[in-house]
Amino acid sequence: MACTTPAGTAAPVAESAASAPGPTGGTRTPTTPTSAAEPAHASVAAVPGYDVGDFPPVPLFTLPDLALLDASASAFTIDVRSKLVDVPGVEVSPAHCDATGAVSSGAGSALLYGDGSGNYTGPDGTIQNFGDGSGTTTIDGVAIENFGDGSGTYSDGVTSIQNFGDGSGSYTDPSLAVQVFGDGSGTSVAGTVSIQNFGDGSGTYTDGTVSIENFGDGSGSYTDGRISIQNFGDGTARVDGELVDAVPLAPVPPLGVFPPLTALAPVESCGTTITLRDGVLFDFDRSEVRADAAAVLTALAGTLQQAGIGSAVVSGHTDAIGPDDYNQALSEARADSVVAALRSAGVTADLAAQGLGESRPVAANELDGQDNPAGRQLNRRVEIFVPAQ
Repeated sequence: MACTTPAGTAAPVAESAASAPGPTGGTRTPTTPTSAAEPAHASVAAVPGYDVGDFPPVPLFTLPDLALLDASASAFTIDVRSKLVDVPGVEVSPAHCDATGAVSSGAGSALLYGDGSGNYTGPDGTIQNFGDGSGTTTIDGVAIENFGDGSGTYSDGVTSIQNFGDGSGSYTDPSLAVQVFGDGSGTSVAGTVSIQNFGDGSGTYTDGTVSIENFGDGSGSYTDGRISIQNFGDGTARVDGELVDAVPLAPVPPLGVFPPLTALAPVESCGTTITLRDGVLFDFDRSEVRADAAAVLTALAGTLQQAGIGSAVVSGHTDAIGPDDYNQALSEARADSVVAALRSAGVTADLAAQGLGESRPVAANELDGQDNPAGRQLNRRVEIFVPAQ
């Protein structure tokens, strides 16, 4: 469940079309899905996947799908998550489907049974329902407390959730710590990746040598140990000492609130969704897999082979910049490229490729009529759905 809109944290690569806004609101020249746009200053260094003077926005971040924190997730899902947790740019989550079998996103964070008071003891654990909206369950080592006012706790010995019922809360597991303060601000730490959102349009992102600062007034900075960019918010930026034109940075969108606990029925996983951010796979406005993405796809291919999957669906997604037909073609080309790369890396499963263009966003491309670079970043992705076995 997203803190703002469902999202991730990898650096984006913008989709392109005729005279459309760039990753930070600029413009770019029409291209085809397999041809890169020409940089404005050919002699000035640029961040891979970006025009000169542009750099990735401070990312949004998400809460995990809290409805699937029970034992309903398949063993395959858990196994894949553990093997890919340290692969940069790859996110793995349980998937669940609607009545038609189509993959959908769930909502919620706790389980309650019945609407009256009573106690139950069974082979899996115990349930207490106090009849006032509150209750506790302990099933298979998972302990849930719901205090009836939207607040509660969850613990399974590995994952811990605290929900204070006022829009704030925290989530921690061995690889992720998220805090949401309910006023639009929050933090996320996942390994070396740290994000701070101050709720006032400003924020920071760090990952090893990469550091991004957005001061909320159009200005900010980027450095990765190779290139240094300062955006002054007045239409100019300094790239390694050279002054260039650059559009002011869009503000970092405020985070939403920690969702209150409600009574939910158990949700069973129908499989696994593996999300690859396009910034890891592709250069700006191109559909060929970058050479340095080979390690990511090799690790993924090895995991899929070890799991012995029989089939998977690879889908390409874009943001909403540019014509629908352009984005559709680019999404199809990128899905085809990932399928080809996985097959070359040894995956023998039946892999189907599909392009969905901009039709299934997981975040807002615009907020209040303003461009939302961080949201568009989350929409540019390739997803691999592996049905439960």
